[in-house]
Amino acid sequence: MMHETFAWELEPDIWLRGDVRMMEDGEPRKPVIVLIHGFKGFKDWGMFPYAAQRLAGQENAVVTFNFSHNGVGDAGAEFDELDKFARNTHTLELRDLAVVIAAIRDGRMPLSHAMDADQVLLVGHSRGGGDCVLYAAEHSAEVRGIVSWNGIADCNLFADEFREQVLEDGVGYVTNARTKQQMPIAASFFEDLALNQERYHIVARAASLQVPALFLQGETDAPRLVAGFQRLREAAPQHRYVELPEADHTWGTKHPWVGTTLALEKAIVLTRGFAGGLFERERIGLEME
Repeated sequence: MMHETFAWELEPDIWLRGDVRMMEDGEPRKPVIVLIHGFKGFKDWGMFPYAAQRLAGQENAVVTFNFSHNGVGDAGAEFDELDKFARNTHTLELRDLAVVIAAIRDGRMPLSHAMDADQVLLVGHSRGGGDCVLYAAEHSAEVRGIVSWNGIADCNLFADEFREQVLEDGVGYVTNARTKQQMPIAASFFEDLALNQERYHIVARAASLQVPALFLQGETDAPRLVAGFQRLREAAPQHRYVELPEADHTWGTKHPWVGTTLALEKAIVLTRGFAGGLFERERIGLEME
């Protein structure tokens, strides 16, 4: 397995860091899977390096990256940039994703010589799943499909009382159950949502999505996310939906990584199957033109 990293400074002290994995087998250019972390996540959290390697297999290139404002700095292992975490918004995350996709398409990504930039699949976990929907809705020519792993159906993750408190005080805090850190959320997060209500309506965006989508949902995930999955299925029945029994928000995996689970393996197999069918249809379509 080839593994190369990248680090790009988008603006002073704002970095986009990531990894590219693929097998070195002399095959033609490989389709690309972009694997996207969620809220309070990062590219090296628990399951992501393993999932990236498994999704790559023999047939795909896989790109993982940290959002520039996800709160994880150069060390890459813990939340040591909470000031940036506080200022993160969906607008910034979609900008970062656009930078990654542009680098793939322009041949600036490590190992780009072995990538098929016309065959890109987005796979996002939690908030990253919501970003997949939003990005694909606006850039259908750049991606062939999306897969959402326990993805959000609403960009506002917080209660109304918390939102009002943050808008009044300028900042609020949520607890990271694993690290016990108090993670700041700045008023700019809610201001961004208010300015983009229609643009960030995930359910409506999924209903109008012009590319195929697969939504995977753990049955024992948070009730809000399970309910959001049902809303997506009702509003956008043209897509594929799979519930994984006895699966929680992270497919039963932990950080630090202690090993895979049946639920994670099912999610990977379903995702690889979806990607394989999608990319094969694309290849056949090009051959027939």
